[in-house]
Amino acid sequence: MNIPVSTVLHAALRGLAVCVALTAPLSASAETFVDKAADTAIRKAFQKSRPDLIIEEVVPSEMSGVYRVEMENGPTLYSSANGQFFIVGDLYEMGESGIENVAVKRMQPMREALLAAQKREDMIIFSPKGKAKGAIYVFTDVDCGYCQKLHAEVPQLNANGIEVRYLAYPRQGLHAATSKKMVSAWCADDRKAAMTALKSRQEIKPRECANPVAEQYKLGGKLGVTGTPAIITEDGFLIPGYKPADELTAIVLQ
Repeated sequence: MNIPVSTVLHAALRGLAVCVALTAPLSASAETFVDKAADTAIRKAFQKSRPDLIIEEVVPSEMSGVYRVEMENGPTLYSSANGQFFIVGDLYEMGESGIENVAVKRMQPMREALLAAQKREDMIIFSPKGKAKGAIYVFTDVDCGYCQKLHAEVPQLNANGIEVRYLAYPRQGLHAATSKKMVSAWCADDRKAAMTALKSRQEIKPRECANPVAEQYKLGGKLGVTGTPAIITEDGFLIPGYKPADELTAIVLQ
C-alpha cells in the first residue's frame, strides 16, 4: 500500500507531539560541515515524492551516517544519505548522566537566546505589580480553549510574581480567521484589553497595522511549537500545553 508522505508526517505530529515540539536546528558549531551530496540526494528524493513538502535544511545528525532534515512547519526527520529511508522521532544519546534526549539538549539554549532577543514592544505583556520574580513566554492562539483557560489564570500568575509575555501563534495558519483576530489585538489601542476580550470569546474591532504576528508564528515553528499554549521559561525550557498557575509558578521559581 502506498501511503502518502503527508499522512506519515501528520500521524507523527499527532502521535509524537511532545517529541516533535522539542526538535530544532543544531548549534552553529555542529553545522560547520555540510555534506552537499547528501543534501542534494535527500532534497531530490522528497521533491520527487512530494514536491509540496518544503525542506528548510539538511545537516549531519549526531549519529554517524544519518542526516537531520528540518521540514517547513513540520517535524524533524532523520534520513539516510540517499533519502530513500527516513524516520520521525527523537534521537537519544548515552551521556555521562544517563540517557539524554539529543533534541532537548540542543534546543534549550537556542530558545533562551532567541526569546531574549524579542522586543518587549512586540509582545503583549501582563506584568505583576512591583518587581517580577520570573517570566514565561507563551505562544498563544486566542481561539484555543486551553489558551483561554490559561489566560483566566494570568492574574494569579501576576500575583505570584510571574510576568506573562504573549507571542502570536495562530494554529490554523496566517490566513485563518484567528490570525486576523490576533492582528487586530496587536493593532489595538489597548492590546491587553483586546487580548482579554478575545480570550473571553468577545469580539473586538478589526484593525490592521504593521505587526509581528507573522514573524512570531514563524519563530514558534523554529522553536518547535506545534500547538498552543506553548509555554517557555526564560532559560528556554518548553512546557507543551496548559499547566495550572501554581504548577507554572513552581517551575519558574524553582
